[in-house]
Amino acid sequence: MERPAWAPQGIDISMPSVSRIYDYYLGGSHNFEVDREAARKAMGFMPGLPTIMKTNRAFMRRAVKFALDEGITQFLDIGSGIPTYGNVHEVAQAGDPEARVLYVDHDPVAVAHSQAVLDGNDNAAIVSADLRKPGQILNSPEAGQLLDLERPVALLLVFVLHFLEDEDDPYGAVAELRDALAPGSLLVLTHASYDGVPLPQERTGAAVAVYKDMRNPLVMRTREQTARFFDGFEMVAPGLVSMPHWRPDSPADQEDPYAFSGFGGVGRKA
Repeated sequence: MERPAWAPQGIDISMPSVSRIYDYYLGGSHNFEVDREAARKAMGFMPGLPTIMKTNRAFMRRAVKFALDEGITQFLDIGSGIPTYGNVHEVAQAGDPEARVLYVDHDPVAVAHSQAVLDGNDNAAIVSADLRKPGQILNSPEAGQLLDLERPVALLLVFVLHFLEDEDDPYGAVAELRDALAPGSLLVLTHASYDGVPLPQERTGAAVAVYKDMRNPLVMRTREQTARFFDGFEMVAPGLVSMPHWRPDSPADQEDPYAFSGFGGVGRKA
């Protein structure tokens, strides 16, 4: 397989990547045939996956605008993936050119491409780190340069926590990040779930198994399990809901049925 010029040396381009599959669902070009093959296999069971991902991105953009309206101009986006149109820094800096954005990912392609996209942007950066190790993120030079943790920050955990299994202690990781944030900070979170998917659970489960087969298990949590991530935060209205129902720009009933898969919500640290 020929290595594209944008692909960093040292990565295994024969193995599918979650961030590159996500890029494919969104119509991006930074993915390999192995990623497209895995995506098509998952879509064979669950054809609405691209709709879910696009709904997730739309939720993220609305949440960033909400944070700006609340006076928050610092953003920490963990599990940011490969930059696509309408990414956090574009939305935030369109609203406030001085807004600061720190992206975090551990996928080498996502990190390398983010570095290229952010070149010359003094108020945005990417750090290679893992959500499982919050201290690695909080103590990074990039965090020290960009973020003032004495002031409110919008912490974005958008479609990333479902890639952490319970043994990874995802609740502990979120709590450690929460404790480092100033009062008034926001948690912006979306999570996959069997809830709302317009398919029998065994059909959705077959799509989930595709991720397990490529050593990236997808953990589908219930509404109650997802709500636990907001411990220590006060939910912002309308609470933890399907993504189209969170402060929609247009009537939610016009959305594709797949758009109502999973949950999204925003919480504020008291």
